[in-house]
Parts: sequence; C-alpha cells; structure tokens
Amino acid sequence: MDESTEPTASSRPPVGPLGLPSAYWWIWTSILVNWLGAFTGPILALSLTDARGYSVSYAGFVVSLLGAGAIAGSAAGGILADRIGRRLTMFAGHCLTALSMVLLGLSTAQGAVSAAAFAAGLGAASVRPAAQASLADLVPSADRPRAFAYNYWAVNTGTAVSAVLAGLMVEHGYTQLFLADAATTLLCGAVVLAKVPETRPEHPAPAPAPDSAPDSDSAPADRAQRDTAEAEAEAHTHVPLRKDAPFLLFVLLTLVFAAVYEQKAAALPVVVTGHGHSAATFSLLMALNALLVVLLQLPITRLVSGRSRAAVLLAGGVLVGVGFGLTGLAAGTLPLVGTVVVWTAGEMLYAPLAGAVSAELAPVHRRGRYQGAYGTAWSAAAFIGPAGGTWVLAHAGPGALWSLCAAAGVAAGVGCALILRTARGSAPHPENFRTASAVRRRRRDNGSRRPSPSLPGRDTTTERSST
Repeated sequence: MDESTEPTASSRPPVGPLGLPSAYWWIWTSILVNWLGAFTGPILALSLTDARGYSVSYAGFVVSLLGAGAIAGSAAGGILADRIGRRLTMFAGHCLTALSMVLLGLSTAQGAVSAAAFAAGLGAASVRPAAQASLADLVPSADRPRAFAYNYWAVNTGTAVSAVLAGLMVEHGYTQLFLADAATTLLCGAVVLAKVPETRPEHPAPAPAPDSAPDSDSAPADRAQRDTAEAEAEAHTHVPLRKDAPFLLFVLLTLVFAAVYEQKAAALPVVVTGHGHSAATFSLLMALNALLVVLLQLPITRLVSGRSRAAVLLAGGVLVGVGFGLTGLAAGTLPLVGTVVVWTAGEMLYAPLAGAVSAELAPVHRRGRYQGAYGTAWSAAAFIGPAGGTWVLAHAGPGALWSLCAAAGVAAGVGCALILRTARGSAPHPENFRTASAVRRRRRDNGSRRPSPSLPGRDTTTERSST
C-alpha cells in the first residue's frame, strides 16, 4: 500500500476509544461542543424581527447571507487546510465565527448585521473541510465510515439539544444567546489548538524509482500491476480538481441528494399544513427525524459496516427519494410519520458514508480542497433545495414536486453506486481509478481477480503484496 496515503503501524497515532485515534476524538469533541452551543440558528430571524424591529424580508436576507457565507467558506476552508494546515484553519475559522456572533448579537446597523452574518457563515463552514481532511489523515480507510458516522451523530445530537436550550435561554434575551454561542465556539478553538495535532502532509510522496529493487516475495505480475497503479496515482497528483470528472460527478450527485433532503425545510411544512395539520404537528415530525438519527445512526452504521459502499449509497439515495416521493400520497398523520421514517433511514445511510467516500476519492495532499468542494454541495443545496422546491410546488403542484424528488433521489443513489463500481478491481488507493483507460487497463491486468467486497476499489491481493 502507498505509505503516503495510509497510516503505517509505526506512524499511526495513539489509539483512543472504539479503536479510533485519540486526536480524532478531540476533533469529535470540538464538533459536539460547537453544535451543542449553536443557539442562534433557530432564533436568528426572530431576534432580528422581534428584538430589533427589522422587516421579515430583511431577516430572510440575513439568513440567506449565512448560507452564502457557508458556500464561500467551504471552498476557502478547503484551500487553506491544504496550504496553511488543518489545525490552523480550524482555529481561525472558530475565532472568526465567535467574533461574528458577538457582532451579530450586538450590532443594530443593517450593514454591520449583514457583514457579521456572512462572516459567521464563512467562518463556520471553513472549519468543516479542515476537520474532515484531518479526520481522513488520522483514520485508516476501513474505519472512516464509522468515524464520519460518529461525527454526523454529534452534529445531529448537538443540533437537537441546542434547539431545546435556545428555547429555554431566550427568556433571558436574545443577546445572551449570541454571546453564549460565541463562547462555546471559542472553546472549540481552544480544544483544537491545545489537543489536535497538525496532520497535513509535508510534501507529496515521490514517485517510485524506476530502478528500485523489486520485492523478493512478489510475483512479477503483481509487481507490474503495482508499479502501474503507483505511476497512475503519482500522475493524478498533478491533475487539478476541476478536471477530476469522477469526483465532480460525485459532488453533483450529492448536491442532487441534498436538494431533495432540503425539502424538509420549506416545501414539506407547506404541504403538511396544507393538509390541515398544525405547525406543532410539523415540529413533531422534525423532532422524530432528529430522534431517529440520535438513536439509530450508530446502530445502523454497525449494521452496514463491511458492506459494499456502493450498495449503501444506492440504498440511501433510493430511500430518501422514495420517502419524499410518498409524501404526495400521505395525508394523515401516521402516513406522514411513515414517510419521515423512510427518508430518515436514507439520510442515515447516505450522509455519513458520502463524507467518507469523498475522502477516499481525494488525493492525500489535496484532501482539504476536495472536502471543501464536497461541503459546498451541501451548502449550495441549502440554497437551491428550498427555493427550487417551493417554486415547483407553486407552479406545478405537490404531485410534480414529490415525483421529481423520487426520481432525483433514486438517480443520485444509482449514480453514486456506478461511480464506486468503476473502482472494482483497482489497486488499493482510490486515486488509481481516475480514467476510463486506467480502469480498462487494470481490469485487463487483474484478470479474474476479485476485489474486497467491503472496500470498493481495493484489491486485497495487491494490498498484501505491497505492504
């Protein structure tokens, strides 16, 4: 295996709980604390209209600026994580977010509020690709799906708890919520600075020397296959992200998936209340979604551990598509509950694993950029999904919307599965299946050799011969 892409026994960081590196758990702790203290998300619009007397349209504009900042922050954070390091990027992002939250809570001028909202989205989103790149640096490939699943669980648990806490704390005023949010964000920065090591690779691994001595216990065919794969991986190191077609397609399909998922934020409440249900009923449906993730994310991750990643992503896309598609047939409370259960199951299958897969598809020295591009898909979907869904709902009706959601979700799952199936029979590192010609060449070299079913793109025979 390429030593530059996977920790060796001697270089692997100290192991902590559940067999994952101790440094990973400090990143996980910072994520949990950050989302436990995310008090301002649920009440930002209310703080602008109720406490400061701004119009509803301006409050909506400020919330949209958070999203715009998140789109820019995902890309900027990824680039900075590769250039100045994961640790420094996370710390700087937390500091910018904390400062922006203070300004957002204390400012009264519209210009200052708008600038603070954009900066808050920028800072918060810049942390995520750096954290995910550091996670991929620390955690071996086989453990990344559950590592990303633990992160996803932390985000959802923190979001659910912070919403409840915000509702209790708002009685003491909105300003205190912004200041408390800033304080917990600074605490996250302190944890990163004190406990998280820098994991960015110093420099790209050199290409294998053409005259290097072969392994005495490797068959000539295995050596030739490994040399070809390593040469392809080295060549791909210099391919810019904008030309990495498989990864860009994966990001696009994730955008489609996330746009369907984001219908819960705008189109779904309109449809639910349109059926005669109260806003409280919709709130309970959203609470059910959060509760299912908190209770079942980790058991589901264990259940699918070791299974084909292509199949899991396929199932996730299909379940989200079918779940939202069935909303068009669900008028009563119990049928609506059933649809939420179905698309939540798809969310738990797709979202954490897709983050791990994006790390697998990234060249090791550009993980930050790749994680930034992947995060941008989710940030953009938070913009595109609600706006597009409500537009279709208004102009074509709920039947067209939910049918489109069903088709888009299934298409996203099928497309992601096909991308990963392309890796079947390839060499261990995912960089080695970048082009169609490379895939055909490896298939010809591999012959009838079967890849590992648990890790698409891994050939266990090649791994044994190259370690």
